[in-house]
Amino acid sequence: MKKPNAISSTSRRNFIKSTAIATTGMMIVPRHVLGGPGYIAPSDRLVVAGIGVGGKGQSDIQSFAKTGKAEIGFLCDVDDRRAAKSIARFPKAKYYKDWRELFDKEAKNIDAVSVSTPDHNHAVQTMAAMELGKPVYVQKPLTHDIYEARKLTEAAKKYKIVTQMGNQGASGDGVRKMMEWYNAGLLGKVHTVYCWTDRPVWPQGIPWPKASAKVPAELDWDLWLGTAPYKEYVDGLVPFNWRGWWDYGTGALGDMGCHLVEAPYRVLDLKYPKDVQCSVGSVYVDEFERGYFPESCPPSSHVIMTFPETKKTDGDLTLHWMDGGIKPMRPEELGPNETFGDGGNGVLFVGTKGKMMCGTYGANPRLLPTSRTEQVNVEQQFERVPGGDEGHYGQWVEGAIAGYGNKELSSPFEIAGPLTETLLIANLAIRGIDIRKKKKKIGGKVSYEYPGRDIKMIWDAENMRVTNLDEANRYIKRDYREGYSL
Repeated sequence: MKKPNAISSTSRRNFIKSTAIATTGMMIVPRHVLGGPGYIAPSDRLVVAGIGVGGKGQSDIQSFAKTGKAEIGFLCDVDDRRAAKSIARFPKAKYYKDWRELFDKEAKNIDAVSVSTPDHNHAVQTMAAMELGKPVYVQKPLTHDIYEARKLTEAAKKYKIVTQMGNQGASGDGVRKMMEWYNAGLLGKVHTVYCWTDRPVWPQGIPWPKASAKVPAELDWDLWLGTAPYKEYVDGLVPFNWRGWWDYGTGALGDMGCHLVEAPYRVLDLKYPKDVQCSVGSVYVDEFERGYFPESCPPSSHVIMTFPETKKTDGDLTLHWMDGGIKPMRPEELGPNETFGDGGNGVLFVGTKGKMMCGTYGANPRLLPTSRTEQVNVEQQFERVPGGDEGHYGQWVEGAIAGYGNKELSSPFEIAGPLTETLLIANLAIRGIDIRKKKKKIGGKVSYEYPGRDIKMIWDAENMRVTNLDEANRYIKRDYREGYSL
């Protein structure tokens, strides 16, 4: 097996310890403490290091720069092709390929870190930044594994770090409007929620390609793999289709769940589900045999989670997640030509007195029937984030400058962590129902049984485990490749 180009775990821990001791005033003590309340650095700017600066990472750091209070001082990406636009946009920023080298050489010069890499590397990069006392902005989903989400949530509190996950709809006006409608009693108490998406728009439910390919000269494939098991490079995986493979991505749920489930999570004060069940779409190898590709996320799924009763629900809450183009039945209050959700995605709340729906990011909230939306006039209760969902970036910049605990953020890890865990629990069920065991040979072929199918998986949130299907617990925490640790 090919070894990663890595700094050993011991060396990394010693580096973090020595650097933290050497630069305690700059990094571990929040900057507002140094100069008293309201203190801002002499430059009035937050020096940001971007890890993963192509695609969404590129737009993230540009949004930070647009605030006028953030300087993009460092860029890091394993693929020179993906980094090219950011390098051109920020020519004074120093460029690295390995985030560990970036931290090793530049920790004392960095004020905050943005992480926008594939899901499987989020946790190690984010934890390393927090151990250095750096505020972090991390793209959704926060982590790849349930265990990672819990540990980052705990670390943010332990190290007193200003954090934000990149689900910008959490800062939008829509979710705040829905909270106000709900608090005004327009829905009664909600008992059922539906969330759906037309994702994936990348291949899923397929076998791993048999043919390896030549690694592009601009890509450091070993660094891209990071924590994941070593495999030979294949065409079509980078820069986007990795989302459909469990080694790297978290499927449609990971991609869109943080944008859709966030609204009911916040409106109804949800936390962890107590059970989960699901069904998935199939592909067929031939007319008799269903394809079994455990490395790949399924082409579609329907997950049902039960959440314990809160003050805002009518008993236990049932939340349906649907992807791959599956949608719930249109509510009878919606006109035949009216758009359900935003067309491709949406959220529907069903309460004892009424219903409401919205699109992606909680945008365009509407009461049902939609004519009711213009008829009600509810007093504003919640302060709006300047700029709405686009203000999500500036909110984090301002929070990082102000210091831990001095500014409210829309999606800090104390909220984003449990939300991410919830989505990953749903993925746990999706993976768990395809656990298979050899049964017997029928007509020369091996028959299998699937112990996770047709059961409701009971979730023990405190101990992070499924209590009635132990085989599924293997997916709660991954083993990282040598050279990487949390």
